[in-house]
Amino acid sequence: MSVSLAEVVTPDLALLWKHALKDVLAKRGGEALMTTLSGSLTEDELLANVVGSASLWTFVEDGELKGFCLCRARVVEGVYVAHAYRRQKVATTLVRTLLSGNDAPVDAFALPGDRATKSLYESLGWKARLLTMRGA
Repeated sequence: MSVSLAEVVTPDLALLWKHALKDVLAKRGGEALMTTLSGSLTEDELLANVVGSASLWTFVEDGELKGFCLCRARVVEGVYVAHAYRRQKVATTLVRTLLSGNDAPVDAFALPGDRATKSLYESLGWKARLLTMRGA
């Protein structure tokens, strides 16, 4: 098992990124989150940007990319695990690795109704402290 910074955009990473974006955009608040994260960048440009800025951590086991965690400015902006590897502590391992580092995250994003992500953060001792409301 290896948790490390992504150094290049590999085909496996690009594919997992596309799956993550599809899942995020299907959730309530996903489009607003993507706008917040990417600004005017395309999805591919955002991936290249976060890899180039040493902000994307990957979890690889037995040669398989199982998940990643996007952390910028000490904020976990997203955690994604491939469907086949969920409920195997991949996300927990990713976030715990970041928490043990020198610039440990102090905040994290979770979409409304995303109980799994909220439960992950609560299992690490974090508490919800901000809810952003937006007009329709």
